[in-house]
Amino acid sequence: MQMNSLGLAELSSIAAGMQAADIMLKTSQVELIISRTICSGKYMVMVGGEVAEVQSSIDAVIKNLEYAVIDTFVIPHVHPDIFPALAGHSQVENLESLGILEAFSVASLIEGADAAVKAANVKLIEIRLAMALGGKAFCTLTGEVAAVTSAVEAGASIIAEKGLLVNKVVIPQPRNELFNEMI
Repeated sequence: MQMNSLGLAELSSIAAGMQAADIMLKTSQVELIISRTICSGKYMVMVGGEVAEVQSSIDAVIKNLEYAVIDTFVIPHVHPDIFPALAGHSQVENLESLGILEAFSVASLIEGADAAVKAANVKLIEIRLAMALGGKAFCTLTGEVAAVTSAVEAGASIIAEKGLLVNKVVIPQPRNELFNEMI
């Protein structure tokens, strides 16, 4: 199966989240990437596949479980840095500058992270999703200050459109102690 698109449904109910995963897998030819509880009592389901199939799976969840849907997305042609950042496997030697995006929802944060890495020449370090974060999510990225600033602005605008932006920060030349705490 070709994974050129990523879709996510974030739900307010664990039971509805498990039901959403089943609906997505039964209605469309998608691959299940993540299906799990997140803080604070929410559930997320992430699938990959062809754009039309991923869109169909998200549409089915919205149609059947609208009462429990917090946020959704479909990202066609998802940036390849998203997957290692989600897994925590991005390799970064040092930080020229550090960009941070923080959101109230997992879905909006991933959309913002994808927009950020597509907007400028930056390296996505990590995407942390709602575990021990009170349901929030954040991502970190690095590169030259101007590129990180452009990337953070692009990502923040996507998150802010949904009214879910908590904060955005660019730190030029962060101290090594900060970098050591991140890895």
